[in-house]
Amino acid sequence: MKNPEHPFRFVTVSYLTRIGNQSATTLSELRDGLEKCSDASVFYHTFQSLGRYHFLTEGFSNDFAQWVLAGLNCPMLAEQLAAPDIRGYLTLSDMRTDLLRITDEYCRSHPEEVDRLAFEPFHFLESIEVTIPQTWEAWTLEEFRHWLEHLSNESFHYHFLVSRLRLGLRTNDFSVWFENELGLQPLAQLTNRIDVYTNTLEGARAKLYTFIDRELAA
Repeated sequence: MKNPEHPFRFVTVSYLTRIGNQSATTLSELRDGLEKCSDASVFYHTFQSLGRYHFLTEGFSNDFAQWVLAGLNCPMLAEQLAAPDIRGYLTLSDMRTDLLRITDEYCRSHPEEVDRLAFEPFHFLESIEVTIPQTWEAWTLEEFRHWLEHLSNESFHYHFLVSRLRLGLRTNDFSVWFENELGLQPLAQLTNRIDVYTNTLEGARAKLYTFIDRELAA
């Protein structure tokens, strides 16, 4: 383990929700909304919804898929919309493109469902991110382990998932620091492989504790 040139700087993050004027009552309207809504709305209903639903053991962690299932009773489309892994996306436009492609293909193969009214409307919301640097930072893996315990789920979500969009890489803030500053490439790889779909955010954090503790004990 090498001495870092830069510490890991944790941030406190919160999200403000803004209600827009877009809504959908049919599959056709959802498709049009997906095409026209802002990137902030795509983020809210995919990346941020995974954080909101971190405690769920059933259902989908994607708002679009949840509504298609509950509002339109289209389980096949719901599963398809929930299938894209957000860890594989570097831009929100790429995610939007895939969601549109999935919806268009379903509409073409199920034209009788395109204009059927939903049980309840879907409202396109937007997320406004507010970040504030923490007063504490980590220069060693021991310090990182200590401060990680004080990190909120929202901040963990920010460093572990949302960072992919900010970095433009298929990785996260933790792994980047482990590898670049501490020279711990194996720990970085293990951290990046933690599955946020089969684990809650707390479960993902617990796995990270385990990996760090093994490294410290080595």
